[in-house]
Amino acid sequence: MKHCKTYYSKEFETPGGTLMIEGPVSPEALSDYEFHEGLVAFRQPGQQQAALVEIAGLPEGRIIVARKQNIIVGYVTFLYPDPLERWSEANLENLIELGAIEVASEYRGAGVGQTMLRVAMMDDQMEEYIVITTEYYWHWDLKGTGLNVWEYRKVMEKMMNAGGLVWYATDDPEISSHPANCLMVRIGSRVNQESIQKFDQIRFVNRFMY
Repeated sequence: MKHCKTYYSKEFETPGGTLMIEGPVSPEALSDYEFHEGLVAFRQPGQQQAALVEIAGLPEGRIIVARKQNIIVGYVTFLYPDPLERWSEANLENLIELGAIEVASEYRGAGVGQTMLRVAMMDDQMEEYIVITTEYYWHWDLKGTGLNVWEYRKVMEKMMNAGGLVWYATDDPEISSHPANCLMVRIGSRVNQESIQKFDQIRFVNRFMY
């Protein structure tokens, strides 16, 4: 399939000032921005910025950012699932994964994550994708937020719901290993039935789970 990326932007007021929520952002623009020093959930800011530049250059790769002037304070990534994950086994060109979402701590609680997801879904091409995200409690910042796993799960679900992603059942062993883990999915309005069936087949590899 042809991956088309249409840029959208939205100003968003937070207690920390006005943010520009925009994307998909080009690799060149990402290289020109600075990364907030608090974006350390996955790796150090400089390394994460380099990773995002690489994703933005992929045909299917999409990066949505929240920035204050030229400093990125939050981001969302969309790309094909890791080849080692079950979700890549369906070989669906129209299945992409919301791989990472992060907001610097001083901007959390203001709806920045939800707004980034809403901006991401403004692009009409998202109606052609099955978008998935896999949530694992061991990736969550429980210490930094002071939330327990169930409170954090509720926050994550609310944020993903803003982008149209909802909970889906699966027998994936990693997701099934803890009741707080979950698979969330958004099936675009133009996704065909064959793609949905292929996706259902990898959601449930063990048929007796149906």
